[in-house]
Amino acid sequence: MVVFSLVAWSVITLVTGLVANLNQLLLTRVLLGLAECAYLPAAVALIADHHSAETRATAMGVHLAGLNFGLVAGGALAGYLGEHYGWRTGFLILGAAGLVLAVIARFVLCDVSSPAERRAAETGLSIGQTIKQVLMVRSVLVVLIESTVIAVGIWMFFNWLPLYFRETFQMSLTGAGFSGTFMLQMAATIGVTMGGYFSDRIAGKHLQRRMLFQALCYLGATPFLLAFLGSPSYGFISTCIFSFAFLRSVGASNEHAIVCDLLPANLRSTAVGLQNSANCMAGGIGILIAGYLKATAGLAGVFAGVSVLILISAGVVMCGYLFFINKDLAAARSVPSVQEVL
Repeated sequence: MVVFSLVAWSVITLVTGLVANLNQLLLTRVLLGLAECAYLPAAVALIADHHSAETRATAMGVHLAGLNFGLVAGGALAGYLGEHYGWRTGFLILGAAGLVLAVIARFVLCDVSSPAERRAAETGLSIGQTIKQVLMVRSVLVVLIESTVIAVGIWMFFNWLPLYFRETFQMSLTGAGFSGTFMLQMAATIGVTMGGYFSDRIAGKHLQRRMLFQALCYLGATPFLLAFLGSPSYGFISTCIFSFAFLRSVGASNEHAIVCDLLPANLRSTAVGLQNSANCMAGGIGILIAGYLKATAGLAGVFAGVSVLILISAGVVMCGYLFFINKDLAAARSVPSVQEVL
């Protein structure tokens, strides 16, 4: 699944650099989304298979750090290539690089389970029945809700922050592209790496602590967005954006680990897929809302309002910690593993 997604993503990216009109461009964007969606659920489940609860969050944090670092490099590279060589060049370069990576992945990635274990893990459930089993775990539902709420605000940042820097500080495309991604994504890269490590250390044998750690990080991140309400300098607002993104990412690094702690191996990809789908849909709505509010509240007002969404998410996670996580973890421990069945 991972290799297939890499190949499909790379081919579609190459084709995007060759489109001749708007309709073709829109079609390649839709196809790119379909190609990308196969990657994350399979990748997270594969990592979870290779790691126990003691190192799971750290491994997933390193994986997310790679995704975030790529966004930093991509934002700066796209701006530079767009100014000097045209917008098509970036798609052609990245598409070719993706195909090379897919060949490498084909020979490097491996399944940790044996054929017998994979057969034992098969449930024979339909898609609907599988989704129902995932959503019946209340703590997983908590993670799904809080990540969806946060996605509305985070996607606003991802897509509108470069324009904020360009309009507010009269920056070039390259400078705005770099500033609009660097503070968010470098902070996220450091945050998910450190967050995964500390999640494993704090949780120990008490895995419910991941959820408490997550809620506290979200609460700590909220005040930094209020800096947009004033007339901040470039240095001050950059520091606040970095601090917000760092703490938010430290908290978010617990999400996949919590899901994998609660669910058996044969349900994890489904849960991550549901979360990713909900986040994408919510994020798309967030981008639309920000564009609509830009004329009245301004991007600064929109970004300050995201603090409300982060606060709501913190409250949802805290409720999960207080009322659900202990019972759900106890239920998960009572289910025999594939190895035990064998």
